[in-house]
Amino acid sequence: MQASVLSRDEELYWLALKLVPGLGTRTCGKLLERFRTPQAIFRASRTELESAGTSGAVGQSIASGCTFEDAAEQHKRMADCGAVVVTISDPRYPPALKTIFDPPILLFARGRLELTQTPMLGVVGTRRASPYGLAVAERLSADLAHAGLTIVSGMARGVDSAAQKGALGAGGDTVAVLGCGVDVVYPSENRKLAAELAQKGLILSEFPMGSAAFPQNFPIRNRIISGMSLGVLVVEGAQYSGSAITAKLAMDQGREVFAVPGNITSKMSWGPNLLIKQGAKLVQDWNDVIVELPPESRRHLIDKGRQRILAEGGETLAAAEASQSSLEAQLGPQMGPIARKTLESLRVDSAVHLDDLLEIVQDTSPSELIAALFELEMQGLVKQLPGKNFVKVW
Repeated sequence: MQASVLSRDEELYWLALKLVPGLGTRTCGKLLERFRTPQAIFRASRTELESAGTSGAVGQSIASGCTFEDAAEQHKRMADCGAVVVTISDPRYPPALKTIFDPPILLFARGRLELTQTPMLGVVGTRRASPYGLAVAERLSADLAHAGLTIVSGMARGVDSAAQKGALGAGGDTVAVLGCGVDVVYPSENRKLAAELAQKGLILSEFPMGSAAFPQNFPIRNRIISGMSLGVLVVEGAQYSGSAITAKLAMDQGREVFAVPGNITSKMSWGPNLLIKQGAKLVQDWNDVIVELPPESRRHLIDKGRQRILAEGGETLAAAEASQSSLEAQLGPQMGPIARKTLESLRVDSAVHLDDLLEIVQDTSPSELIAALFELEMQGLVKQLPGKNFVKVW
């Protein structure tokens, strides 16, 4: 794939057009359809601009060229953090995104731009995820990434972060679409994840460099997550949550909608359970997603899988899954009695506090229990959550 290399002046014209105050995405798209290039738009008269659909104030802003100084500042910020601009006319622009009602005219990007051309799946959910939601998001994303899909999410705390960590942990590909500038880390605790994504994955945003994460940005961001993807998988979320908005956008864009069923007594399950009632595909494992993808996408994943098998010396996905599912059995003989009893006392779907574990695993001192938990964590069978809470790894 040959990238269309823009000169500095051409980039400045694109950035200046993006920064025109009051110029919406749809109107900007119409201007590009009519005038073809940003340079032609800035050369047009106010009368021509207004006849193309702009207001008088927006036409005046374009004609005055008042945004070129800001464009130069944006260009400098991009150079400082290694970001690039991907315009809608660039072959690296995500092809599926061009088909939505209001595709952004450009994206700011950091990382592996080749991922924009891979088959993608959006994985979204609540920021206040349960241990069950976090485990499901991480496991399914790891399996789907291993199957060849690129996991797209928003790098928010909760389900988004778990999904992207799962994909990275499986050695797969993942794209974060932000509701702020690509040089801004939000939430701040994801600084390490953001650095890893910039190196091993891809970070995208339509918001200019330095833009803060305002609440109104996230619904705008969500249309990109769904627009880039073959479908969207909702793990947990309330009935009117951001993940429900993303699912609605996916439906409007003609994308598949998948949902993981949850506990009917939990508010965080209302969103996905309602989506299933409305016709979303119920997901219990990664294959439930793969079988619903378009034939050409499945063929691409099969070809990609063959290449990976050859590279890995013949280990198939099924063999890898069998190996992972039998991990606990393999480690059984090496596991001490306290570790074994501790593992039996933990659950996948709800966390158990250290103090409660001390009561459950009787005849055990705190130091012995902590040693057993450490042993289980090292074996990948147990995960520690904030506040000295522990869950069994699914």
